[in-house]
Amino acid sequence: MQKITRSFLTTVFLFLLTSLSVLAQASGTISGRVTYTENQTPLHDARVQIVQLKLSAATDDNGNYKFENIPAGRYTIQAQNDGFSTSAATVVLSAGANSTVDFSLQIGGIKEQVTVTASGAEVSTFDSFQSVSTLGANEIVQRNSTSIGEVLEREPGVAKRSFGPGTARPVIRGFDGDRVLVLQNGVRVGSIGSGSGDHGEPIDPLSVERLEVVKGPATLLYGSSAIGGVVNAIGQEDDDKHPGIRGSFTALAGTNNKQAGVSGNVEYGYKNWLFFGNGSGQRASDYFTPLGRVPNSASRSINGSGGLGYFADKGFVRASYNYYTSRYGVPFAGLIESGGESNDEEIDLKLRRHNFRVNAGFRDVNSFVTSGNFKVDYTDYRHNELADNVIGTQFDNDTFSYRGLFEQKKYGKLTGRFGFEDFNRNFLNTGEELLVDGRVKQNMFSVFGLEELDFGRVSFQFGARVEKNNYCADNPDFLDRDFTGLSGAAGIRVRLWEGGAFVSNYSNSYRAPALEELYNNGPHVGTISFEVGNQNLKRERSNGIDFGVRHTSNRFRFDASAYYYRLKDFIYFAFADLDGDGIIDREDGLPLSFYSQGNSRYVGAEVNLDTDINKYVNFFFTADVVRAKLTSEDLNLPRIPPSRARIGLELKYKNLSVRPEAVFAGEQNRLYPLETRTAGYGLFNVAASYIIGRDHYAHVFGVSAYNLFDKEYRNHLSFIKELAPEIGRGVRFNYTIRFF
Repeated sequence: MQKITRSFLTTVFLFLLTSLSVLAQASGTISGRVTYTENQTPLHDARVQIVQLKLSAATDDNGNYKFENIPAGRYTIQAQNDGFSTSAATVVLSAGANSTVDFSLQIGGIKEQVTVTASGAEVSTFDSFQSVSTLGANEIVQRNSTSIGEVLEREPGVAKRSFGPGTARPVIRGFDGDRVLVLQNGVRVGSIGSGSGDHGEPIDPLSVERLEVVKGPATLLYGSSAIGGVVNAIGQEDDDKHPGIRGSFTALAGTNNKQAGVSGNVEYGYKNWLFFGNGSGQRASDYFTPLGRVPNSASRSINGSGGLGYFADKGFVRASYNYYTSRYGVPFAGLIESGGESNDEEIDLKLRRHNFRVNAGFRDVNSFVTSGNFKVDYTDYRHNELADNVIGTQFDNDTFSYRGLFEQKKYGKLTGRFGFEDFNRNFLNTGEELLVDGRVKQNMFSVFGLEELDFGRVSFQFGARVEKNNYCADNPDFLDRDFTGLSGAAGIRVRLWEGGAFVSNYSNSYRAPALEELYNNGPHVGTISFEVGNQNLKRERSNGIDFGVRHTSNRFRFDASAYYYRLKDFIYFAFADLDGDGIIDREDGLPLSFYSQGNSRYVGAEVNLDTDINKYVNFFFTADVVRAKLTSEDLNLPRIPPSRARIGLELKYKNLSVRPEAVFAGEQNRLYPLETRTAGYGLFNVAASYIIGRDHYAHVFGVSAYNLFDKEYRNHLSFIKELAPEIGRGVRFNYTIRFF
């Protein structure tokens, strides 16, 4: 018996020894160095990540990093540092092999992009199942305006809806309003910008490090208001510590509208603590067009935030406070409000936002759930509509939300994440322009999951979200409404060749009617109509498919996608002709509009091409087209962008970059009733930047000249396009210093 026991133990020992030997041989290392492109100096404390394994490492004082005991496989490695472009590389690690991957980061345009918005985890845009656009801090400053809508309007698939410069809001693939969700660091901003053309978003572009746009339904992770897409403004939100001080300062000035702005941010890390702060301010006078000045189009804003965080090896907690205030004019609002009789009354919007947020999480836990992230957010939002500096109407919108997102342990080829979200809204409208009589409370609760199967050459993604929306009104004449819906999606990504991939997604998404669509009843200058809500609206249901082809390499980057969406019970404005005389009825001088439902169709395509002809010349081209119809009534939908294209060069010599470009838009003659045609146009812009880099800081000087030929053109998505063209010729100057 003892011999048998000894033999058994010997066998077990040899088996374990052999297994450990095999595992040791099967595991490899990935190491390398991260440097600054201009002078090849090492970048310390740069973050390097193996995306698929969620492993991160910081570079040492010599810029070196190393990952050990990495199993064989195909991995995406990303290197990033605040203020620099992100660089990504793909490595195939053989069993027991050692691989070296070096990165050279630059301050300037982003070539390799990352996104955290598309799937809730950091991935490269090439590996994302959805179509994503990303803008970095330096490009945001080059394009800077007073609103994120104007910053993003050059991106393929993204246009701007506006009622003047201070109100511009992104429109994604023709979707607007409550179908496009605007986030700040992954959480709803708590504004009412979606409900009216004259309401802006409380985000100063100067305070943003990165803008991410997810095109197409993002309802699984973010809710039914994301049925058309998501815009995420990402600022200071580190989930790890770093020693010492880093930050930036930016100043800009413009000629056409006398624009001026400054912004600064700083982070200081001490042991496990991180302290951070940000401040920015902008002002702009009335802008000029080739036809002259547009009265009451000026704006100004102030933004400030600060907080601290504690970061341990396996978890972190951080708290922050943000304050934003702005005042901007609404051009020709007095003329519209008076029924075209007088434009003497100036109408401004003055808004302010207090935001408190706590973010906490854990990571690298050896259990079914390997990491988790929790966000608790409270926003106190108010805006006043001023008529000749007297408050006429007030909107209060207080929101409270909490959200949890969990990363599950990899099981074979399956990875994924799941979570929950609760959002509470307390809305009150008082004053002259009383659209909703009485307080209305909204509660949304949801659970969701997103899974991925990776077979190497082919990957699948699938998920679902169950969401319940409840509206409760104080007014006894209003019905309380409840909506519960299931959204689901599935996608496939196929690697066609080295650096090339095909992606396709199918989505079935639901959207609950917005509060404004249910209860608004009154004259609304922001939509140029007398709105009549419909308390009996049903939920919207969208079925859509999109597919694309991508390629990325050192010299050539290409992304083309096409999409087709059908929406059942689509909510839209139906103009009223109650007396049957064939003329649209008017109330208080505005067209009478009822919220109604029908079926609609959206179809379109986008292309983005970027190639290095040689080390001195880069060529880029983007284009998009969208068609949208109300199929149940055989009508074109309103404010759909025309076909657009952008073509240009980037001329590079050492630290100097010059970027001439031409922007074209076709005429839009597919019109909704009462909508007017806009002619096609072509614009010419030039931007340039020069970088002076040192070991621990860099200076960036920039200038951009827009609409050089002072072309008169009109934005089809502008509520005042018949009254005012877009901005004429102008020049902006900017300067940034980054220290790291």
